Amino acid sequence: MFILASASPRRRALLRQIGARFVSITPAVDEVKDGEHPRDAVIHNALIKARKVAEEYPEHAVLGADTSVVLSGQAFGKPKDAAEARSMLALLEGRQHTVLTGIAWVTGGREYTDAAETIVRFAPMTAAEIAAYVATGEPMGKAGAYAIQGRAAIYIEEMHGSFSNVVGLPLHAVAALARTAGVTMEDADEPA
Repeated sequence: MFILASASPRRRALLRQIGARFVSITPAVDEVKDGEHPRDAVIHNALIKARKVAEEYPEHAVLGADTSVVLSGQAFGKPKDAAEARSMLALLEGRQHTVLTGIAWVTGGREYTDAAETIVRFAPMTAAEIAAYVATGEPMGKAGAYAIQGRAAIYIEEMHGSFSNVVGLPLHAVAALARTAGVTMEDADEPA
């Protein structure tokens, strides 16, 4: 069993989907928002989350993750309110952007990091469509103000890369890095 250093219900659901055995603990950390390259920032944030939990539970492997939506070098995290969600979507609509997720395993005093990148093309949206989508409440708590696994799916024209990355956790990259780190994601004595 390992620890997921995250409160994200989407990350927990993705890990349950693959039969992972874990508990979730939310670390209190100050994430980097500006001043770094977006890829470096998501890796840094994933690592500080994993480190914080590993300090308290050094006997467990800890997984940290951080997702950001990047358009023309500008990183979008979670919108703080409906107005910011509408603003983000107005910038993303009709354009291609990148979803970056940094991942970090901290185990046995060692740290392993990586990042996954997925290219997403949004269809054009009218101001009324953006307002209606934001009114559903779905964009809140989501990097880039949308949920590809939810109502926003009708606005996704194409995607290149990991779908689970856009949801919030690139499962293939997480599992590959776990193998490198020597972490078993499911208990061998229990069926997934």
